[in-house]
Formats: sequence, structure tokens, C-alpha cells
Amino acid sequence: MTAPLLVIAAGGTGGHMFPAQALAEVMLRKGWRVKLSTDARGARYTGGFPHTVEIEQVSSATFARGGVLAKALVPFRILGGVAGMTARMLRDRPAVVVGFGGYPSIPALAAATLLRLPRMIHEQNGVLGRVNKLFAKHVDDIACGTWPTTLPEGVEGHHVGNPVRAAVLDRAGAGYIAPGDYPMSILVIGGSQGARILSDVVPAAIAALPEPMLANIRVAHQARDEDGERVAQFYANEGIAADVQPFFHDVPTRMSEAQLVISRSGASSVADISVIGRPSILIPFAAATGDHQSANARGLVDAGGAILIPENRLDVPTLTEQIATVLSNPRGASMMAQAALSRGKPDAAQELSAMVEALAEKGKS
Repeated sequence: MTAPLLVIAAGGTGGHMFPAQALAEVMLRKGWRVKLSTDARGARYTGGFPHTVEIEQVSSATFARGGVLAKALVPFRILGGVAGMTARMLRDRPAVVVGFGGYPSIPALAAATLLRLPRMIHEQNGVLGRVNKLFAKHVDDIACGTWPTTLPEGVEGHHVGNPVRAAVLDRAGAGYIAPGDYPMSILVIGGSQGARILSDVVPAAIAALPEPMLANIRVAHQARDEDGERVAQFYANEGIAADVQPFFHDVPTRMSEAQLVISRSGASSVADISVIGRPSILIPFAAATGDHQSANARGLVDAGGAILIPENRLDVPTLTEQIATVLSNPRGASMMAQAALSRGKPDAAQELSAMVEALAEKGKS
């Protein structure tokens, strides 16, 4: 008997791909076959996926990028992707199709809708993304990573949390070393979009810390390619030990060793911070659709695990003050770490996999 097939469809950012990877890891352990449907941009994030996941690149496009001609061709590229996915699904019929958002998830979800296959979406953010909003009334189930999630009228969602990768689970609840008069680590992560403001403000804010505290600081700073050199040079000129890279492949390890995390509040970053349990300063990406990054941060902030600074209020003095507040208060920092941990959902991938299995059983009847 052939193992049941799960098709996972996800767009080309870490925010979509990391929870997709987490579900793939669980379903493979349960004996399922897994295919990932994404585009060329998404394929760059597949390095961490188990090697037994079959990667299918599909034709898709977004109206958000490109000139007039590129935008005019978008519907045709998407239709081509839908036709290709429909043919693939007729040859190898999935038991369930799960979409994680992003334009590259359109072909698989549209094909599953046309073929009336069991299908569901997982929304990572507190506000539905454009593609998930498009399919919300045409799927059998909606799993929500952030709670509450704003959903269309008449549509129900199930709070499962945001699945985190095995590498994050390995560090879940790792013991927190409170700040003190010894080497301390600050991890700065910006996500795949809009991290430039962090490169503009964070280095100067750290450099302005009181000298006795600054002498103990070690920084790991994720900066865009075009910002990396100037950020690294600034830290070097200030005599601050810093590792500046465009992408950290070992974020869970670095996070577990950090006294403080400074981050955007993308859904996967918030999930990692809460599952590992670290104090954080969150700066939501102001241009995020529906201000969903502020919604993502709300749970951690309300629990007392994070400090939120809106982007329009982010400046060097404000950030310096908040960093110093956390790092000069060992008891308060430890309480923030515990509060963050209280919001974590380390079983999110298991809960999501249970929804997948229930949908597959329903599809048989």
C-alpha cells in the first residue's frame, strides 16, 4: 500500500517556509510522503528540509514586484502553475493539501479546489495574508498560528500555534543565563524584509550603552547583504565584538545562548523566541500587511516577555534605554524569559499534523 501523500504549498520567505518545514518533519516521521510546492525564491529556503521531501517548483508570480509588463503577465503565469499542479495531482493524488501562504501557494491550493481534494491553510500571523484570505472560504480547515487571528465573517479557525523546526525544539526551554558582570550576548535578527532600520539604529544604540556594560557585550547581527559591510565596520570601529552575517543558519543555538533578542515580530521569529524562552525587544515591520507584525507581538508583550517599540518611535536613545533596562536587571530579565516561555507552543507541529490526519480520514469517507 502506497503511503499517503501530503502536498505542502508555501511562498518564498522564512515566515512561510519554516512552519512548512516543521510540518514536513512530523509527517515524514508518521510515514507519509511529502512534496513541497514553491517557486524559485522559495526553493532557496529548502536547505533545511529533510532530503526525502520532493521539491516541486511551480510557476507563480506576485503583483507586488516588477514593471507593467511583468504585472500584466502575472495571471497567465499563475494559470500556467495551476494547470501544471492539476496535472501532477491527477497523476499522484494527495490525501491532503496544506497552504502556508504566499503567492507560490496559489497553484497547489487552486488545483486542490478544482479537484475537490481535502485542503486547509495555516496562517502564521494575526491577520490573514492576501493568498490565505483568498482561499479562506474555499478550504476545509484553517489553522491559526497567532491568537486571536482576524478571519472573514462565518469562517472558524483553530489555534494550533506556529510550528517550529526540530532545531528550535531541541533548544525549547533551554536554561537562561541572566545578564551580569560577564560576557553577554545580544542576537539581532531582522527577517527577510525591512531589516535596514535595525542596521541603522541597533549598532549605535548598543555603542551608547554604559561602558562597564558594553565591555561585556557580544553581538550576533543579521544584516542584509547591502548593509553588512558598514554594520560590521561600525562595530569594529567601536571595539564591539560582533558577528555580522546576512543569514544565520544556527539561529536556535544563538538564541538559546543570548541574554537578549532584538527582532522584527515576524510569526516564525516570535514562535522561536517563545519556544526557547528569551527576553526580546520587538520592532514590528510598519509596512506589513494589516500591521500583522504588531498583532504577532501582542501575546509576548501582554505576557511581559517582550518590549515593543513601534518603528516610528525607534531611535538610538529609546533603544539604548530599553537594552540597558533588560541587561541591568537580572531578575527582571529572567522573569521576561519565563513569561516568553509561557506563550510558547512547542507542540504546534503535532497539533497541525493531527488536523492533517483528521482531514485525510474525513476525505476517505
